[in-house]
Amino acid sequence: MRKTPQAKPDNGLALRVSGLMAKVPNFSAGDPVTVDVSERGLVVKPVNRCRESLIYTESELLADLTPETAHADELTRLTDNEFGD
Repeated sequence: MRKTPQAKPDNGLALRVSGLMAKVPNFSAGDPVTVDVSERGLVVKPVNRCRESLIYTESELLADLTPETAHADELTRLTDNEFGD
C-alpha cells in the first residue's frame, strides 16, 4: 500500500494518483471513473467503456434463434459432480 499526501485545493481534498497507482488500473488524465464512498474509505474504478461498437444488437442475434438452430438438442447433460455446491 502506498501512502500519498493529501492536498487541500479550494474547499476539498485531492489525492495524486501516479506511478503504479495509475498504471495498474490503466487510469489516464480525463478518464471517467466511478467513486464508491463508505465509512471505511473510497473505491475508485474506471468506467467500463465499450472499445468498439458492435455490429449486431443482442435482439438481432437472437431474432431467428430456435432450439433447433441453437443446437440445443446436442447439449450434454451435466452429472451430479458437475453441478457443484
